[in-house]
Amino acid sequence: MATVETANLARPRAVTRMLRGRPASDGAGVKLTRVIGQPGLPDLDPFLMLDEFRSDEAADYLAGFPDHPHRGFETMTYMLAGRMRHGDNKGNVGLLGPGSVQWMTAGRGIVHSEMPEQEDGLMWGFQLWVNLPAAEKMAEPRYQDIPAEAVPEVAAAPGARIRVIAGRFGGTAGAVEGGTTEPVYLDVHLEAGAAVDLPLPEGHAGFAYVYQGAAEIGGEVLERGTLGVLGAGDGVRTAAQAGPARLLIVAGKPLREPVAKYGPFVMTTEAQIIEAIEDFRAGRF
Repeated sequence: MATVETANLARPRAVTRMLRGRPASDGAGVKLTRVIGQPGLPDLDPFLMLDEFRSDEAADYLAGFPDHPHRGFETMTYMLAGRMRHGDNKGNVGLLGPGSVQWMTAGRGIVHSEMPEQEDGLMWGFQLWVNLPAAEKMAEPRYQDIPAEAVPEVAAAPGARIRVIAGRFGGTAGAVEGGTTEPVYLDVHLEAGAAVDLPLPEGHAGFAYVYQGAAEIGGEVLERGTLGVLGAGDGVRTAAQAGPARLLIVAGKPLREPVAKYGPFVMTTEAQIIEAIEDFRAGRF
């Protein structure tokens, strides 16, 4: 594991608002927590949705996500526990296991499924939806399937480890090759009392999501299951409380374009949504 020296932040970001996820279900009835994409936070340009799925009850996830379409955005799936099999109508197949990542650029259209490859045990992970700019919404679909061992991990400070999924941390490049939104996606592991400064590109929208323990972020204490929207600045300062903490730090370049959403389609106009529905029904994906 590499060691990275973090620079002092000149303008640490504050948490401008906090909210908790809401229970939801998707696919064939998979129970999950919707954090971004709920009424309290419909989106955070360029991010359209963040779901956490976490259960050791097979009935909560076993039905999975059978064949369904996407157009106009990207999805990033990050697994912490369990196994999920991906397949699509272009012949692509992949298996997501603990610590692995899939970045899917749906582009002009894809029909795929995400099905559990286990009958019991813990299934835990996240799916993030990232918007594509209007000029790239009809691009050819592509995938980045990244096994756990290919995600770089660095020691950022005493008691602080960072898995660099996308973007850069110090001199370490993330496993995912980012696009127009220049995403940063860090999985931060803190031992009790540990603290670390995390540089982020100025101008990027960003958030922190605590998924284990509690952490002080931008001057606020966030408990497990709480998202903090980050204000302006050159990075974020975070510290674990009495126990260890794990959290996601995510940032991306806002697109500042109109957004038209309808289920699995995200375009810039209602007319393009209608076209997407007609294309899907006609088998043109």
